[in-house]
Amino acid sequence: MEHGASWIHSSLVYLCAAVLAVPLARLLGLGSIIGYLGAGIAIGPWGLKLVTDAQSMLHFAEFGVVLMLFLVGLELEPRRLWSLRRPIFGWGSVQLLGSTVLLLALGVAAGVEWRLALVAGLGLALSSTAIGLSVLSERNLMPTSAGQSVLSVALLQDIAAIPILALLPLLVVQGATAGGGAGWIEGAKAVGVVLAIVFGGRLLLRPALRWIARSDTPEIFTAASLLLVVATAALMQSVGLSMALGAFLAGVLLAESEYRRELETDLEPFKGLLLGLFFIAVGMSVDFAVVLQAPGTVAVVVLAFLSVKALVLWAMARPMSLPEAERPVFVILLAQGGEFGFVVFQGAFGAGVIAARSASLLVASVALSMLLTPLLLVLADRWRARRALHRSLPDGISELRDPQHAPAIIAGFGRYGQIVGRLLSANGFSATVLDHSVEQIEAVRRFGWPAFYGDATRLDLLRTAGAERACVFVLAIDDVDQSVECARLVREHFPRLPLIARARNVTHYYRLRELGVTMIERETLDSALLSARSVLQVMGMDADQAEASARRFRAHSIELMEQMAPHFGNEAKLIAIAKQGRQQLEELWARERAGNGGTPPG
Repeated sequence: MEHGASWIHSSLVYLCAAVLAVPLARLLGLGSIIGYLGAGIAIGPWGLKLVTDAQSMLHFAEFGVVLMLFLVGLELEPRRLWSLRRPIFGWGSVQLLGSTVLLLALGVAAGVEWRLALVAGLGLALSSTAIGLSVLSERNLMPTSAGQSVLSVALLQDIAAIPILALLPLLVVQGATAGGGAGWIEGAKAVGVVLAIVFGGRLLLRPALRWIARSDTPEIFTAASLLLVVATAALMQSVGLSMALGAFLAGVLLAESEYRRELETDLEPFKGLLLGLFFIAVGMSVDFAVVLQAPGTVAVVVLAFLSVKALVLWAMARPMSLPEAERPVFVILLAQGGEFGFVVFQGAFGAGVIAARSASLLVASVALSMLLTPLLLVLADRWRARRALHRSLPDGISELRDPQHAPAIIAGFGRYGQIVGRLLSANGFSATVLDHSVEQIEAVRRFGWPAFYGDATRLDLLRTAGAERACVFVLAIDDVDQSVECARLVREHFPRLPLIARARNVTHYYRLRELGVTMIERETLDSALLSARSVLQVMGMDADQAEASARRFRAHSIELMEQMAPHFGNEAKLIAIAKQGRQQLEELWARERAGNGGTPPG
């Protein structure tokens, strides 16, 4: 009974802390991760002392990281993962080895014993997969170059954590030669488990999920999804491997399966809640006693390893061809310490390689770096915004200052906006063109296009562009969040101005529809239909029939999107409507083909 009361008390404390701290942090523009970390500090041993056992919660909540890696794996088909092998093993190794060597040299130069310096270098070179991928997901940056680069380096670190932990016993002076045979046996077991997951997953997972799905019991499929992740993680843990890496492999194996979306829908709520608990536990685990005993030492360690890793990462960014705007996020997300650092330092202490005080100091340094990361991101965002506001523009490029009177305004003049502008110009219509990229403006001006530098999410700039008098506003901004913000401003302040928008994907489409935008074109729909029309012709269909089929499919697709729009956010409902719509279309055309004697409908 006492245990039950304790469990209820802890749950109440965690949930109250999260519900209060996270919305407050988001309101202040600091992001949800800072809210969770702050909540952990507030309720932990160095705050209100409402919960004192941070380590047990950290071990439980680490399962959130496991679920996150499984869901990341679901987004990576094996072929796509294979295409990332070079950045994973190439740039990932450069980051890990480069940071370790520099930190080792810095430690030895400062008079630190080489074994301690090596352990510190290895542990501090690792980054937080949980914070990195959570920030990328929160900011919708996973598809970007920086997002893929962070993922590649993080995967290499997860893999490297295994040999790092195996190396620790070899650093003990007395037992440097002991256990060599056992090490080979453990290595063979690890390889065997990985092969079992890969080949067993390919042969057994899909048939098992198909059998469970036939039971038509949603809660059992959810239980099976959790069982799959837990079983894979347990297998990996049994041979001393990363649970998260095992879950990632399982996700990759199911990335091409028909159950991918259903698995994502079932596990997403668990992942978010457990990740929140993980960050709360990290906040609770900061040992402020160590920090208060040696604040200068902790500050130097944190500053030194953040600077060294940032230097390595910034040097990597250029040869990796990362866009300049994405480099700060790439550097900050990988410069921090990580949760595997806790494991390395605790393992080194347990093996007798480093003393308890050194382990506590290093763990506190890693935790503080994780606390600092979201704050550094906020500062980087504000610095970039201030730099963009005050940057000096090249000759021939000017900000929009004088009122414009063109009948059309085009916000965003990339590959999409340029086609709209060219068609308008060919028909004798002028347009005021706005773009927030100096490089893009320089490029289009070389071809004779008059474009102005400016942020279309600024109300004053829209007024100067002539939004109150224009006949139409074309929204072709690449960035989804900026596009939605611009649409909100136009709908709110210029409600009579017709707004024609480009949607980069389905989620973008729904967000624009929520704002009342009705004239939206998905950027890949028509080009994909043109390709599909050509495919039909190559396969023997008459050109007129292929064109008519593509037109009917386009109308059906738009109608289906309108049916789904009111249910945005309810993924289960969206999936059901999409499946029903596809089935109805296939049945309709099958009946028409039968009625036409096998001739395709047109």
